[in-house]
Amino acid sequence: MARRGLPEINAGSMADIAFLLLIFFLVTTTMDVDTGISRKLPEKQPEDLERPKLKEKNVFIVTVNRNNQILVEGEYFMTVDQIREEAMKFIDNGGGMGNPMKDAQGNSLDPAECDWCEGAKDPASSDHPNKAIISLESDRGTSYGTYIAVQNELVGAYTDLRNRLSKKLYGVTYTQLLKDAKNSASNESLKEKIKNIKSKYPQIISEAEPTK
Repeated sequence: MARRGLPEINAGSMADIAFLLLIFFLVTTTMDVDTGISRKLPEKQPEDLERPKLKEKNVFIVTVNRNNQILVEGEYFMTVDQIREEAMKFIDNGGGMGNPMKDAQGNSLDPAECDWCEGAKDPASSDHPNKAIISLESDRGTSYGTYIAVQNELVGAYTDLRNRLSKKLYGVTYTQLLKDAKNSASNESLKEKIKNIKSKYPQIISEAEPTK
């Protein structure tokens, strides 16, 4: 008795099915995207630019060494979670007169004391928020994570001070003003409030080139 041959499987449409599945997974799969850190790089300065003379008391130096130890003002070591409070004390000290500011018309005003500062007004510390400079120094052996953590705490010090003043002046935090302005780009009142808060506490962070 003759053996009957096995029936062949029609695989002609398998390629089409695999292609459709591939498209399905490509469309429905989500991928995490590293957005990076929002930072504006400083512009290159001309070589003949006259450097401003700074008082030592108006510079708050934070150094991160190759062992990820954080040295503040060249005198004492701190942990990451202690930096923000110390930076806030320095920025908000208000111990003297500030740099001339400008009015709504762009005219320079006479230097004045920081009447919104709530610091100790220590004459040995910063004179005014618009004179207070935070200098962040690192070593080439410093870990990326530690450096970013320190940087975030320094930026957070400015954010906390701005939130406090905004809440006092306008009843809402500075962070909320930014969110509201983003949702309502044409609101000039919000823009003026944000500009005012930023002028009271300008973010001045100097990042030196890492040491070898």
